[in-house]
Amino acid sequence: MQIDKVNEPIIAIRISQYPSDEKCEFLLLGRSNVGKSSFINTLIERKNFARTSSKPGKTQTLNFYQVNDTFYLVDVPGYGYASVSKDMQKKFGIMIEEYIKSRENLKHVFLLVDYRHKPTDDDILMYNFLKYYNLNITIVATKYDKITKNGRVKQDKLIKDALKLEGENSFIPFSTVTKKGRLEILEIINSYLEK
Repeated sequence: MQIDKVNEPIIAIRISQYPSDEKCEFLLLGRSNVGKSSFINTLIERKNFARTSSKPGKTQTLNFYQVNDTFYLVDVPGYGYASVSKDMQKKFGIMIEEYIKSRENLKHVFLLVDYRHKPTDDDILMYNFLKYYNLNITIVATKYDKITKNGRVKQDKLIKDALKLEGENSFIPFSTVTKKGRLEILEIINSYLEK
């Protein structure tokens, strides 16, 4: 898939603000600081389209990036960031849950975890929450290039065991540096667009 066009995101905090054009949507979830903006930029081959920030917790809305006029990448607030108030975290949680429960055009979820570390309790909680709603989920392990070749077998096992992963499409190592994993993710997206 070639990415020819990406529109500035449609910003939403409630259902009435979601796009109404019935295009396929792909949800991007992950802890604050896991590299969601860099992931988006690598996927769409744009340098700073999704604003990356050294300060976690920057995304505070649902951001619908329309790609090639055919589908949306939906970026939501990161979870597990301590300096966001408990009230704000709760609001984010309700906003994300409302989207997941109400959105029929949500086709697939990419849950980003940091390849360098064992998935956190928040990661495991989020994964189980998504499974509860019977969503199609792929774990995307970001920052893959930060681990040496020798350490990768151990990291693969650590992540897969912590999340109790099954199925071949369930885990993709990803690097914004080498672009590893990009084509596999675009293939998953494409498989829904061809239906």
